[in-house]
Amino acid sequence: MDFLTDFLDPVELMEITQDMQYKDGQMGKVVAIYDREFPDLADVSVVLIGCNEFRGGGLGGKKLNPADEIRKAFYDLYFWHTQVKIADLGNVKRGKTTKDTYAALKTVVTELVDAGKLVVILGGSHDLTLAQYAAYADKERIIEAVCVDAAINLSIDSPQRDQNFLMEMLTGEPNYLRHYSHIGFQSYFVHPHMLETMDKLRFDCYRVGMVKEDIEEMEPVIRSANMMSFDVEAIANAFAPCNQLTPNGLNGEEACTLMRHAGMGDKMSSIGIYGYRPDLDRDGLTAKQISHMIWYIIDGAYRHQREAKLTDRTSFNEYNVVFAEVATTFLQSKRTGRWWMQMPDQHFIPCSYYDYKIASNNDIPERWLRAQERSI
Repeated sequence: MDFLTDFLDPVELMEITQDMQYKDGQMGKVVAIYDREFPDLADVSVVLIGCNEFRGGGLGGKKLNPADEIRKAFYDLYFWHTQVKIADLGNVKRGKTTKDTYAALKTVVTELVDAGKLVVILGGSHDLTLAQYAAYADKERIIEAVCVDAAINLSIDSPQRDQNFLMEMLTGEPNYLRHYSHIGFQSYFVHPHMLETMDKLRFDCYRVGMVKEDIEEMEPVIRSANMMSFDVEAIANAFAPCNQLTPNGLNGEEACTLMRHAGMGDKMSSIGIYGYRPDLDRDGLTAKQISHMIWYIIDGAYRHQREAKLTDRTSFNEYNVVFAEVATTFLQSKRTGRWWMQMPDQHFIPCSYYDYKIASNNDIPERWLRAQERSI
């Protein structure tokens, strides 16, 4: 995998640490960092890569380095999950054009995903999600994707790539998206007709109020996904000062909870965190917020390692339920408490305790109904 150095700049460790000596147990001591030599990734589970590309966000003239600002905050945190090995492979080289950077990022993500790593992208503008998706599409992999954002980036009239990239991702041909879920949108930023279109495509969209009311209902949504894209504009300005779009949104703890769910995801292989601008940050608080989110991804990856396979039925509580003349089975993990429900084709999909309660009352869970509609 050493050929990846053709696409990556090593971490300038002295500039980040500013001669700071990390204590035993801090991330700066335990992460395998590509500063001079490319690290051995054989036992690594989680890989960090930066991509400081903002031209898709209309900032062609500005050279920003958000990934290093996040690293400064992340390396200071303490490491609790010794079973999860982490590497930091530096920053994707900025190409002559945005497409060149896309291609480099796609190549790096593809190689790492193929190697079974969970890739965490510390990104520039949100349109880099396209390169993240291309890592699967170029391999013709049918995937599910989840995006966390205050807006739904389908503004075809906007010249900025980060405001319209979803159009290409969701409707481009050939298309390799089995399903798309959007978490945390704020209604006043979304035209009602856009939601109607998303519903016709059988994509699921969750308002920020719904997410905040019961954030655990988002866990099955995220568990189904292969890739996640998170725009910091989904986090309220009070918790992410670089967010200049809105004062409302997720709080810091909610953002971390979603990231823990992502780290636990059975199929999750890449997570992009986009939109952080150090020039708009205050006291480095957004960088610290993102560093905490990465910590919770690792926490989720550790919890996922403890989960049993669905075939090991001794590790699950099994509940047989009949609703609306449909007989099905619910499974609850004895290790993590997570739930699954069986579909008519006999395969199991992620669900929640709430779905089980609905079915026990002889009603059809909406999650079951939506999944069944998509299978027809």
